Amino acid sequence: MKTNVDRRIQILAGTHHPELAANVARRLGLKLSGTGLQHFANGEIKCRLEESVRGSDVFIFQAHDKPVGDAIFEQAMLIDAAKRASAKHITAVCPFMGYARQDRKSAGREPITARLVIDMLAVSGAHRIVGVDLHSGQIQGFFNGPFDHLVALPALASHLKERFGKDCMVVSPDAGRVKLTERYASRLGVDLAIVHKKRPGNNQSKVLGIIGDVTGQNCIIVDDMIDTGGTICAAAEALMENGAKSVSAVATHGLFSPPAVERLNASPINNIIITDTLPLPNHGNPLPDVTIVSVVDLLANTIQAIFEKGSVSALFGGDH
Repeated sequence: MKTNVDRRIQILAGTHHPELAANVARRLGLKLSGTGLQHFANGEIKCRLEESVRGSDVFIFQAHDKPVGDAIFEQAMLIDAAKRASAKHITAVCPFMGYARQDRKSAGREPITARLVIDMLAVSGAHRIVGVDLHSGQIQGFFNGPFDHLVALPALASHLKERFGKDCMVVSPDAGRVKLTERYASRLGVDLAIVHKKRPGNNQSKVLGIIGDVTGQNCIIVDDMIDTGGTICAAAEALMENGAKSVSAVATHGLFSPPAVERLNASPINNIIITDTLPLPNHGNPLPDVTIVSVVDLLANTIQAIFEKGSVSALFGGDH
């Protein structure tokens, strides 16, 4: 895609979920540019861009998948390489942003690691950041430049409407997801319920009660991510105990860290709907019925809007 000889798009990808970047590039009629990423015997990463990026608008994809630290540093290296190779404009595309849950100090002597990640990308040379469904929207304020916070809600809600119609109820798994769940409820034209829970420790949750009548309802638990599965599995069990007809789960990011697969297989959750911001893990045991809704069009349209200096908000009707 070119407008003149001095301006073109180039898409680069790290080694974490490069398939998504390749699909976005294909949608734009492009091919991924080579990064020459290699590893030394001691684990150090080396890269040398395989073609010139001088004067280009460069979009560097990296999902901050496991191991998260390696993914972030690899993306920072690619940004630095593009900057030193005279790229005109560099956008860090983070379909899943690592450390987004550590966006504040919740106790003394803790870092604000989400800010540290953003600072690393900025210092490396990123002029712009694109993220999808951040765990905390205020992370945008950590970056002193344009930050496009994309939302998968329209695509996911469209799938839910096609699959369930209005024969469902959306459920927030905790108080922190109520606003997101309200947006799903508004899109679908259905009622919502809220699971009241507390966290005894990391990756643990205990349900204290449910706000709303879920009796006989096809309940859809809404969250931004599924990590170890503790939250949605505890919520699903509580919903079934309170008379729900069935339980499904929808989330943007499917991390499925151990023991998520075992928990989900043992839970009453019938099906899971996620996007392709992260690759499905291969832990040996299969997941329950999983439907993947693609964000390729969302990312491709965003890149085109940025390149053509158009409005990203217009892609969502302002709903992001």
